[in-house]
Amino acid sequence: MKAINVGLLGIGTVGSGTFAVLQRNREEITRRAGREIRVAMVADRDLERAKKIAGEIPVTNDAFEVVANPEIDIVVELIGGTTIAKQLVLSAIENGKHVVTANKALLAHYGNEIFAAAQKKGVIVAFEAAVAGGIPIIKALREGLTANRIEWIAGIINGTSNYILSEMREKGVSFEDALKDAQALGYAETDPTFDIEGIDAAHKLTIMASIAFGIPTQFDKAYTEGISKLTSCDIAYAEELGYRIKLLGITRRTAKGIELRVHPTLIPAKRLIANVEGVMNAVLVKGDAVGATMYYGAGAGSEPTASAVVADLVDVTRMHTADPEHRVPHLAFQPDRMADIEILPIEEVETAYYLRLRAFDKPGVLAEVTRILADLGISIDAMVQKEPGEGEELVDIIMLTHRTVEKHIIEAISKIEALPVISGSVKRIRLEELNRN
Repeated sequence: MKAINVGLLGIGTVGSGTFAVLQRNREEITRRAGREIRVAMVADRDLERAKKIAGEIPVTNDAFEVVANPEIDIVVELIGGTTIAKQLVLSAIENGKHVVTANKALLAHYGNEIFAAAQKKGVIVAFEAAVAGGIPIIKALREGLTANRIEWIAGIINGTSNYILSEMREKGVSFEDALKDAQALGYAETDPTFDIEGIDAAHKLTIMASIAFGIPTQFDKAYTEGISKLTSCDIAYAEELGYRIKLLGITRRTAKGIELRVHPTLIPAKRLIANVEGVMNAVLVKGDAVGATMYYGAGAGSEPTASAVVADLVDVTRMHTADPEHRVPHLAFQPDRMADIEILPIEEVETAYYLRLRAFDKPGVLAEVTRILADLGISIDAMVQKEPGEGEELVDIIMLTHRTVEKHIIEAISKIEALPVISGSVKRIRLEELNRN
């Protein structure tokens, strides 16, 4: 049977890993796919490096030459970004080629357009590697859990931020020092904004929410809050109370609409996901039939991500000649059955909260604070007042609330900060139990 010819766009970290896995496991992959999958052409700006890796395989610095080549069956887009990558992917689709991509930003921003184009041309866009690296979470959501009504997803889906939070907790270091360490080890970019401010996680969450709930990709409606303002004292206080702080991507189906949010979150330390440390990723998915399931593994790296890319290549090869009407839909639901469900603004989200305030050590302070919370229907689950240091007038008060609507917490914080007995701003971190409910 004729081999499947792959055009590889980008042979950097993931591209070189993909090339290596295809070469090393060629026989095993052929046995699984039913025919040989071979890289027939490579495009990369660094021609010299590309030629060293590709050997005898033709190499070009013009990626459009690859997507226009009639001999190429599948285009693998690994160059990243949302400009040239978008043009290349749409051009490949227009030329009748299947596409495999690891580009979460591209799909989060332009997935609706790309999937519509692919549907029209009868080709496949596969993107397992776009979310959580080597963890097969997309396949689990699209296929393994297809019998379920997905209720919620909560994931540690950015290894850089998870490494920083692990270092802050284990070593008591500041955010700035943990970030410098992550950069020195190559876990964080020189400009780490996408990772530490939650943007990368929001890209991935947007894709998972679309598959889980059968809604269009809507990155612009995702609430995003990063970890750069977290302090080691809050991480220590959370630990004392039996919680860990993780940057979570959370999407949940509610009666009012879909929650789509990324932010630091307190999780009970006894939960498995709370004990995911370093650069590892983990995703919890709650289905109505199966209950809570967890997927854990390397969320980035050359060969872990290549594992997902090659798995997509095998899937596309298996379905290459299949009737397009009978393939697994890109976003799990049939294109004409996608739902128009509101994405909730963060003010309408309901969750519990960790509040830390600095107050003067005087009688009646707690009474004033609790009155404000009670007037807004916010009940307290736990409260700790720390002892003041020698010669200090201010003390830390930490409160954990029961679940409430965010707009009520925003109002309460505003009123608490206006009290003359309170110094500075109130620190607020959301809290999720992540139990079976």
